[in-house]
Amino acid sequence: MKILIRSAKVVSPGNEFHQKVCDIFIENGVIANIGTGLTDKADKEISIKNLHVSPGWFDAKVNFCDPGYEHKEDLLSGLKLAEAGGMTAVAVSPDTNPKVSNKAQVEYLISKAQFSAVQVHPYGSLTDQLAGSVLSEMYDMTQAGAIAFTDAEKQVSGGIMYRALLYAKNFNGLVVSFPYDASIFGKGMVHEGKVSILTGLKSIPALAEYTIVQRDLSILDYTGSRLHITGVSTKESVDLIRAAKKQGLHVTADCYVHNLLFTENDVLGFDSNFKFLPPLRAAEDQKALLAGLKDGTLDFVCSDHNPEDVENKEVEFDHAAFGAIGTQILFASLNGISDFSLDEKINFISRNPRRVFNIGDASISVGKPANMTLFDPTTNWVFTRQNNESKAANSPLFGKTLTGGVIGIINKGILSIAEKGE
Repeated sequence: MKILIRSAKVVSPGNEFHQKVCDIFIENGVIANIGTGLTDKADKEISIKNLHVSPGWFDAKVNFCDPGYEHKEDLLSGLKLAEAGGMTAVAVSPDTNPKVSNKAQVEYLISKAQFSAVQVHPYGSLTDQLAGSVLSEMYDMTQAGAIAFTDAEKQVSGGIMYRALLYAKNFNGLVVSFPYDASIFGKGMVHEGKVSILTGLKSIPALAEYTIVQRDLSILDYTGSRLHITGVSTKESVDLIRAAKKQGLHVTADCYVHNLLFTENDVLGFDSNFKFLPPLRAAEDQKALLAGLKDGTLDFVCSDHNPEDVENKEVEFDHAAFGAIGTQILFASLNGISDFSLDEKINFISRNPRRVFNIGDASISVGKPANMTLFDPTTNWVFTRQNNESKAANSPLFGKTLTGGVIGIINKGILSIAEKGE
């Protein structure tokens, strides 16, 4: 298929065409020509007002619930909403049923997604069946296509983290830590602070996070391996990671977009859609996350897409499950934050996570495979249950006006474009 993109502004910091308005000609999935006034004959020509193009976006933490929990989401519905959100790649959680603990499960996910324009990158479980007792078949899963290893939101002991980092070092594997000490927060639901006092809801102190960050960084220093910390939410954690990077440790980190959008005050209405893990923290924590992204302490932002059914979410706050959907609105959510430039926002969901997971930079250059997102950063639209592509409907952003519309994606030789952009 031959595709000609007309007059698109390239947003790709560090690229020779960055901030330039160009025509891009793609033939058989490869960028064949970039310039102005191109005359190449195409099967499909895309010409849209205020069209922007960037390297394909990557949501590096989603749970598509497949296999085992397909009533919440399945891989195909997840890929559809990822396309709608402008993602050309997603990293999927191993917390399914069965767990992603062997190469057969990794191969299942990759195979099922082979005809989608969205590339699936499975996480393998850190321990067998996420049970926390023995390490999984990490090397075999790497050979099958797993990009990193995590036990998702399950507790991991210091001993397991030590052995995992030592073992992964043998094949340059990446271990992902979700830093929470369940023995500290127990049945906590909200940030420990004024809101937990006002609501009477059980609290999750910042201590439960940053003590594990401190532990894992100490183990990383000892082993000399590679560690990624996901879901950072506290000022103390940001400070620890910043110091570790200055020390030269091989550590990277991310935060979830809802922790940039909301604070603990948003749970005062007892709306269970604001129940997250990590919880929404204090304003000073949010400020630290924003600063950490600005100075490179935190590497990228992801949605932590966690679909839930009505029975688990539309109940009293105490009984509701954690999490919300978010892949479809990751860019639009991030785009509403004025602290960052458009260049920074694109790097947070494209270049930076690709660098961390070593999956290529999706360069917009002649001769490179076309892996790009087409979008208009100024379009205003309302996120509703009707235009939500997920099977689930647990989101605090329904009815809100978002800025930043996805026109389509091109990846793996496949063009996926919204009808309004045709």
